[in-house]
Amino acid sequence: MALIDDIRNALVVGNAPKVTELTRQALEGNIPVIEILNSGLVSGMDIVANKWKSGEYYIPNVLIAARAMKQGMEIIKPKLIEGDYKAKAVAVAGTVKGDLHDIGKNLVVMMMEGAGFEVVDLGTDVAADKFIQAARDKKADLILMSALLTTTMMGMKDVVAAVKNSDLKGKVKTMVGGAPITDKFAQEIGADGYAPDGSSAVEKAKSLLGIAA
Repeated sequence: MALIDDIRNALVVGNAPKVTELTRQALEGNIPVIEILNSGLVSGMDIVANKWKSGEYYIPNVLIAARAMKQGMEIIKPKLIEGDYKAKAVAVAGTVKGDLHDIGKNLVVMMMEGAGFEVVDLGTDVAADKFIQAARDKKADLILMSALLTTTMMGMKDVVAAVKNSDLKGKVKTMVGGAPITDKFAQEIGADGYAPDGSSAVEKAKSLLGIAA
C-alpha cells in the first residue's frame, strides 16, 4: 500500500512532520492500526537498524528516525490500546548504579521500541532493587542494563544476582551492554545476554525470548 510505503520511507529519512501527517491520513483512511505499526513504523525502524549496522547510518541518523517513530506512535497509541494490542515483550532498561551516562542506553531503548517492545526506561544511576521492583511491577520479560564506566560495571553483577535471588528467577532474562562490556564479562557475571549496540540488542532480545525475527 502506497501510504504505508510513504510512512516507512519518511521514517527512514527521519522526516517526523511527514510521518505524523501520513500516519494521521492512514488512520483517517481506516487502514488497520496494526498494519500502520508493523508495515510502516516498525518496518521503517528495521531498515534504519540495518543501515546503522552496515555503517551507512550513524547515531544522529538513528536518533532523528527514532524521533519520527515516536511521533507516529503517539498518534496510533490510543487506537492500539482500544484494540488491546500486545507488545512483543516488556523490557525494563536503565544505566546501573553510579553511572550517569545514557546515550547508549537511550539508543537501545529507541531501537527496542521501534522493534515493537514495550520499554520502561528507569533512567540512570539505577540500583539493583529498583530494577527488580520495576520488573516485578511491569511483569517484565527482560532487564536491560548499561554502563559506560569500568567502575560501575560490577553493578550489573549485583542486578543479575538480585534477579537470581528473587521471585523473578527463571522468569526474567538479563542483558548487558556499554563501551567497557564484553560477551566474556556478561558470561562471568551470569547475565543471559550481551549486545554491543541497539540493533544487536533487538536481535539478542528476540533470541533470548524466542520471538520470531
